[in-house]
Amino acid sequence: MSPNVPSAAQSTTAGKKQYDVAVIGAGFAGLSAAMQLARARCDICVIDAGEPRNRFATTAHGVLGHDGKTPAEIRTTAIDQLCRYETVDFRRGLVTDAMACTLRDASDPLFGLKLADGITLEARRIILATGVRDSLPDIPGLAERWGKTVLHCPYCHGYEVRDSQIGVIATMPASSHQAMMLPDWGPTTYFSQSEHMPDDDMVLAMRDRGITIEHSPIVELLGKAPVIDGVRLADGRTLHIQTIFAGPTVSMPNPVAEMLGCRFDEGPQGPFIAVDPSQETSVPGVFAAGDAATARHNATLASATGVMAGFGAHQSLVFR
Repeated sequence: MSPNVPSAAQSTTAGKKQYDVAVIGAGFAGLSAAMQLARARCDICVIDAGEPRNRFATTAHGVLGHDGKTPAEIRTTAIDQLCRYETVDFRRGLVTDAMACTLRDASDPLFGLKLADGITLEARRIILATGVRDSLPDIPGLAERWGKTVLHCPYCHGYEVRDSQIGVIATMPASSHQAMMLPDWGPTTYFSQSEHMPDDDMVLAMRDRGITIEHSPIVELLGKAPVIDGVRLADGRTLHIQTIFAGPTVSMPNPVAEMLGCRFDEGPQGPFIAVDPSQETSVPGVFAAGDAATARHNATLASATGVMAGFGAHQSLVFR
């Protein structure tokens, strides 16, 4: 293949501005992808609806050089740094329509995007970094504590709740795996909710880790949010629990990936966009990164896949 230098943004005959790459989503993944592309001098448009998945979290942890900062602070700094690059456009808005336009040739597609405010644009490549939408169990007191004392990632938040009384609300078979990790941070009780009973081997492994197994479902969290004073069980008992870990089910926050025809894989929490090692989806020219494109959800991993998607999109423009 012969290398081709990516073209600068230009106006098409239809009057739409055409970009090398449109990045949909300005969370850790999207901004990491955009930074690589900006430094490669690609003309890019970053489109963000302003509802990052981690907006409920008070602080971000495990992010090298930014441990303990708020997710909003990290994002604001990143956007400010990104927008200093002269080839970057940043738009607040929601993508409501996405489609493949007429192909110049099979190896160099062109995509059209429409935003909720009526703006339309075209891009030669797309990076989907939309994150996911969380759906929590319908238990009173859970939602208002989400991201504070009701958590999902021990690597992100476990240290901050160390030595507290930890409860794991089982929402899927993989919840037992989550429970097995948590005794390193504090005494742990596994609530099967009478739905996700561990098998005999897992019961033995849990007991070896000092985990208490409770089958009566949690029906309510007690205390003034975001504090948890305890949990009420279906059999009327109350237990002293201070922190809850619960794996939410996840879904795409908008149908852009489906509109473009991307293939999905099924993860333990829900579907995610299937990608190859360069983060390219099943649709040539469409890349995906972050929580939308993996079953493993973590801020640092999201940034890493964003970097890979940025590399992949740029190189697909060069070696097409």
